[in-house]
Amino acid sequence: MIEPRRVVVTGIGVVCPVGLDRGSTWESLAAGCSGVRPIERFDASALQTRIAGQVVGFDPVATMGRKEARRADRYTQLAVVAAQEALSQSGLRIDESNADRVGALIGSGMGGIETLEAGAKTLLEQGPGRISPFFMPMFLPNMASGVVALTVGARGPNYAPVSACASSAHALGEAAMMIRRGWADVMLAGGSEAAVTPLSIAGFNAMGALSTRNDNPPAASRPFDGGRDGFVIGEGAAVLILESLDGALARGAEPLAELSGYGATDDANHVVQPAPGGAGAARAMQAALEDAGLSQGAIDYVNAHGTSTPLNEKFETQSLKAVFGDRAFQVPISSTKSMTGHLLGAAGALEGAIAVEAIRHGVIPPTINQETSDPDCDLDYVPNTARPAPLRHVMSNSMGFGGHNVSLIFSAFRG
Repeated sequence: MIEPRRVVVTGIGVVCPVGLDRGSTWESLAAGCSGVRPIERFDASALQTRIAGQVVGFDPVATMGRKEARRADRYTQLAVVAAQEALSQSGLRIDESNADRVGALIGSGMGGIETLEAGAKTLLEQGPGRISPFFMPMFLPNMASGVVALTVGARGPNYAPVSACASSAHALGEAAMMIRRGWADVMLAGGSEAAVTPLSIAGFNAMGALSTRNDNPPAASRPFDGGRDGFVIGEGAAVLILESLDGALARGAEPLAELSGYGATDDANHVVQPAPGGAGAARAMQAALEDAGLSQGAIDYVNAHGTSTPLNEKFETQSLKAVFGDRAFQVPISSTKSMTGHLLGAAGALEGAIAVEAIRHGVIPPTINQETSDPDCDLDYVPNTARPAPLRHVMSNSMGFGGHNVSLIFSAFRG
């Protein structure tokens, strides 16, 4: 039997509410800075929730050019910019010699919802004759993956995982599996989301899912805190360059970390509520450990799904206890959504990138806004202040509506 190929991360690109690139994002997270602020992109005065994690100062034209930027939804623009940064950091050159062996998996939960809303408004107010010929390709949820491939010339495997808030975590895991199996040598994997729109926020408000702490935006996202009242929607993109270890070393690339474990399950329980006891998430974590060949004692830090909703944190805490047993009380856990907001389909990729940066810097980013205890959340959530720590193996968890659960393990690279 042929041994599966090892998969390493050689580049990271990020555009999110706390930074326009990988470096500034990490600095903000390590400092405990929030990117949640009053909504600025449209008049939100009629909405229950008027705050979000927004990407401020983003200029897609600088990367894509004016014409191509105009023909792309914001979620696609974010993905292209993140992908270009990741490629630049990796030092990878895509040309005729390798293009067929380079693929892209960019997940999204909502796709081009901004384009969809604008198109519906145009139809109702101006009639069908005013719909743009670019409307259909702009809003499709696979288009970020397609445009990234078109932009960089990647002709290998390409599709868009759509599994709500687990979308980009699935993208990372499935991309790694493609490399392991030899279907590709390099994958641009990640996610993008730009769902800070009136319809999106109104829809989540109708479910009672969003925080309405409009008077204090930076304090609104508070995972595992007793005063949490819902998540804060965020936007952004993160793309990781995944390569076979042999290929990366052959071209002289520096592995930033290894993607060593991947587990995926479904609750088969409820459309939006986690399974009791976090059973599905626990099975995904256990599967990731088995895939990585690790015991639960090897995990040094868990970047939790941690959305800032009452049910998620209760059941996620239970799932961590089910996997780690008594050691759950010693494993540092944090939710960086406390600072970025919840990037929905892009969250898993962003948090995967954060896991790699935590390993590289030897720092665990905090869960900010930890003020009130909750008896259902009694683990070590690294409250309010980053914590230095040597990190060998970091677990990153993502869960999505539909019962989807993904657990990824990133490991410090050892030759």
